[in-house]
Amino acid sequence: MTISLTPSRWRLHDLFPGSDSPELQAAFTALDARVSAFEAARDRLQPDIPAPALLELITELGEITEQAYRIYGFAGLWFSEDTQNQAAQSLQARVQQTLAELTNRTLFFGLWWKMLDDAPAERLMAAAGPYRYWLEEMRHFRPHTLSEAEEKVINIKNVTGASAFHTLYDAITNRYTFKMPVEGEEKELTRGELMVYVRSADPDLRAAAYQELYRVYGQDGPILGQMYQTLARDWRNEHLHMRGHDSPIAVRNLHNDIPDSVVDTLLEVSRANAGLFQRFFRLKARWLGMDRLRRYDIYAPVAEADKTYPFADAAEMVFDAFDQFHPRIAEYAQRVFSDGHIDSEVRKGKRGGAFCWGVTPRLTPWVLVNFNGKAEDVATLAHELGHAIHAMLAAHHSIFTFHATLPLAETASTFGEMLLIDRLLAAEGDEAVRRDLLFKQVDDAYATIQRQIFFALFERQAHEMIQAGASVDELAEAYLANLHEQFGDAVTVPDEFRWEWVSIPHIYHTPFYVYAYAFGQLLVLALYKQFQAEGEAFKPRYLDLLAAGGSEAPAHTLSAAGIDIHSRAFWQGGFDILSALIDQLEKLPIGY
Repeated sequence: MTISLTPSRWRLHDLFPGSDSPELQAAFTALDARVSAFEAARDRLQPDIPAPALLELITELGEITEQAYRIYGFAGLWFSEDTQNQAAQSLQARVQQTLAELTNRTLFFGLWWKMLDDAPAERLMAAAGPYRYWLEEMRHFRPHTLSEAEEKVINIKNVTGASAFHTLYDAITNRYTFKMPVEGEEKELTRGELMVYVRSADPDLRAAAYQELYRVYGQDGPILGQMYQTLARDWRNEHLHMRGHDSPIAVRNLHNDIPDSVVDTLLEVSRANAGLFQRFFRLKARWLGMDRLRRYDIYAPVAEADKTYPFADAAEMVFDAFDQFHPRIAEYAQRVFSDGHIDSEVRKGKRGGAFCWGVTPRLTPWVLVNFNGKAEDVATLAHELGHAIHAMLAAHHSIFTFHATLPLAETASTFGEMLLIDRLLAAEGDEAVRRDLLFKQVDDAYATIQRQIFFALFERQAHEMIQAGASVDELAEAYLANLHEQFGDAVTVPDEFRWEWVSIPHIYHTPFYVYAYAFGQLLVLALYKQFQAEGEAFKPRYLDLLAAGGSEAPAHTLSAAGIDIHSRAFWQGGFDILSALIDQLEKLPIGY
């Protein structure tokens, strides 16, 4: 296996040779023809259809879906390389329009299945084999499904409605550049480059980085806020007024196949544990020699340990950490590199942050990171490669069931980060770096659990406020109040953080996605505790959990791993693990 460990742009040739290639144009034509042939099967959909005939149609729909995902994946990945590329923007718009039209032409199958009476549906599901859960889960949406004509209108209007706003938000925010005085010289930075400084040992640089971030976002705050208001209204109009969901967050819960009561419990338990992180921030203030942390300081290192990692070294550390757990997952991580499916360069116009995109089960996932050499960048690399490993372990499932639902989708990624941290702690001889890593574990737990929970709480509040006619400024005030509740008297919150919410892409693109991070982190804390107690015996069960993908209900998958997501005690147990870690940190003498 040949692997290049030089920061590079990914290759998309496994999808199509290029945007103007004959292969891409042929794929559009072939997809249209396959959909036409599938449409001709409409009359075969009767309550007495034989199970083999239904499975034949499902197999064909899967092939159509996979081809559509290849086209969609190419357009989305190419756009992510450079969100200012007008040709990529145009292709993405064309693909969205085309796929919306093709989706409308195959819509009849899902509508027929959801509306089929229970008796024939049970007969067919009993013979559906690996498609059973997919068919069963689809019927969960039966109470919220509209007529075929209405569903078609929604699909088409989304192209120039919500989807267009998502693309516009990305195009606006990914063109932002930020100016920072660095070593006596003002530098122009991407967001990824700027965020390196929020973890600087220099408190003035931390403050300057955040002030510049929200100066830029704040300038467009009223416009970005109006975009969010529009998307929230669109969400309510479709999902509550037309489809009859009980609340905005209930829509996401149903898509995740997680009961509302479980999500409510997760939010309640997490909110009740705000004091745990406030305790940590008070400890961190003492380590930093401050009376009280500012919001600028929550990710500050506790010592002068500005260690950086070349990309090649970072990748090798991740591979090694994964290999120590199981060679198979290390091999999968290396495949992302050997297939040229990683984009690790920092470039203007490139989408910020990081993601993993598993386009189809047959293809190695693509991973995007913006690697700046910091410890958190190494952790992000492990996180996104964990997503890729999850997808590859589940690649034996169909296009419909290989992706885990959002709450379980964070399992392998977060577990991978914890494997890396253990590897770094074992190999690191510098006590300052080791101490930073220990503090960083709680920093990351805050960022993954509490920060995301309070985002979700804000989303829930914001959707109701927008329905009641709240202005953008009123939303910003509500977000500031959200931060004050989250941090209590442990952290001061400067006024510019009122614009933080408009800088969070998830609340625009995928409403209520964010609680999945907290779900996943608390779940992984429980799993990691099992791993530490059981050692080798744990590994097959963990790999089986990942290999399930989205082929079973999350509650069923987790129950097999000995986890009851309905239990308040389960969620509290994750916070108890973090509390014990903070206990350890509190016992270290200041300046150790």
